[in-house]
Amino acid sequence: MSLELNRVLILDNIDQICENILKQAGIEVTIRPKLTTEDLIKELNVHDGVIVRSATKITTEVLENVRGLKVVGRAGTGVDNINVDAATRKGILVMNTPGGNTLSAAEHTCSLICSLSRSIPQACMTLKGGAWDRKKFMGNELYGKVLAIVGLGRIGKEVTDRMKSFGMRVIGYDPIVSPETAASWGVEYLTLEKLWPLADYITVHTPLIPQTKYLINEKVFRSCKPTVKIVNVARGGIVEEKALLEALNNGYCGGAALDVFEEEPPKDLTLVQHPKVNKYTSLEMGIICAYSKVICTPHLGANTYEAQKRVAVEIAEQLVAMSQGKQLIGVVNVPALADAGSPLLQPWIELSSSLGILGSSLIGNSKAKKLSVNFRGSDVSKYPKLLAPALLKGYLKSTYSEVNLVNAPTLAKDANVEIEVDLNGEATENSIQLVVECETGMFSVQGAVQGENPTLCSINDCHFSSGVNLKGNLQFFLTGFGADLVGALLLTPLKDAHITAILSSWKSDEGYWIVVRTWDPPADIPKPENCKLMFKTQF
Repeated sequence: MSLELNRVLILDNIDQICENILKQAGIEVTIRPKLTTEDLIKELNVHDGVIVRSATKITTEVLENVRGLKVVGRAGTGVDNINVDAATRKGILVMNTPGGNTLSAAEHTCSLICSLSRSIPQACMTLKGGAWDRKKFMGNELYGKVLAIVGLGRIGKEVTDRMKSFGMRVIGYDPIVSPETAASWGVEYLTLEKLWPLADYITVHTPLIPQTKYLINEKVFRSCKPTVKIVNVARGGIVEEKALLEALNNGYCGGAALDVFEEEPPKDLTLVQHPKVNKYTSLEMGIICAYSKVICTPHLGANTYEAQKRVAVEIAEQLVAMSQGKQLIGVVNVPALADAGSPLLQPWIELSSSLGILGSSLIGNSKAKKLSVNFRGSDVSKYPKLLAPALLKGYLKSTYSEVNLVNAPTLAKDANVEIEVDLNGEATENSIQLVVECETGMFSVQGAVQGENPTLCSINDCHFSSGVNLKGNLQFFLTGFGADLVGALLLTPLKDAHITAILSSWKSDEGYWIVVRTWDPPADIPKPENCKLMFKTQF
């Protein structure tokens, strides 16, 4: 899958190397550090792609007023500043760079854990205030303590490696990672219910999604040790700040280190300034800081020169690869498209789309009740999440002019088009069959790839001995047993009818299917009685 990218807009002060890589690939680059919503919409309407960090918000309002935008690239991990659902509906790819800031975020997490254990920021502030008070800062070793990691992805694994070197016992949970994989990293895999009571420190490394919203809440704090310390360098909202503040005040949380917040920058500073302070002298301020259990940083997890350069390089290279038809990396809203650039899969993607077009053409104005697709063969059956959207794209082409692989499943739901997928990996040959059930009956088409050509093998069980290459302008006729369409066509001057090929199916209960290939534009073809032009289409 390749998307033509002529112009890309860069926002949010992304490293210069991003611009350099895009320009070297022949892509025009526009840099606008900060834009109003109105100006952002104007710019996006004249660009094919946009790259942001976290400051710019790509909202529903913005996306609904944009036409022609193909990709939103996030130079970083989180995409909560991008309305991914709205982008998907518009057929816009959303990409991120999940590995670019891994090391920086992991190091920052480890720094905060160490700071919590020894009250380093508080001790520094107290000394700066003029007080030398060692007794107030009796700390704890990390050796032998239990670190609970929720989210064992790239960052979670790097935190594991580093904190085990301190002699910590690491326990963890991730719904995607298996217990065996976790064990190979030195992590004891536990359910959340068993994990909470054991933890001396809890660090979260998950995206902010509905399932992780307020993952750390009042109920969790009640399940933990009263001395538990919480670290969040992931996303604000994973830890419920109200519940955290109550836990700190009521003695069932021993401390917290926060790099992210529900609102950034936070307007309510009650948690940040815990315990609440007003106006004090520097000495008094230092003494009060000694009692603070909260360490805060302003979203610095990925804020290193190395990480910012790395994500700038990665997002630029991903966009260049996409424009050149290479493998798609970092796709957030349609992960299956990662394989869309494969030369081996390209003909099957084209075939799926073509079968969708044929299925829609067969039923005419009838309303489909259900689409049933069977992916047969050891190769084709591996990629239903890529090929099914391609089929829907073809099927919906006559209804939605802007349908593509990204938004086809969403638009199908809008149109109440139900699709049922069946996989038959044991079939000896690779093929795809589509059955469309509608008010007037059931219609089927089956195809395969011959060489590199998407090929129609049958319509309604009428088989074509050599197949029909699904390219160019095709006219589909259904003839009765007494009709001689081929004979009539042969009596027509081919140059006047613009005919380049005539293909006939085997005889079936409904007669013969005749497919006529013509030049562009196709001319009307004379038809004998008992012969019907069913539909015309172009591939």
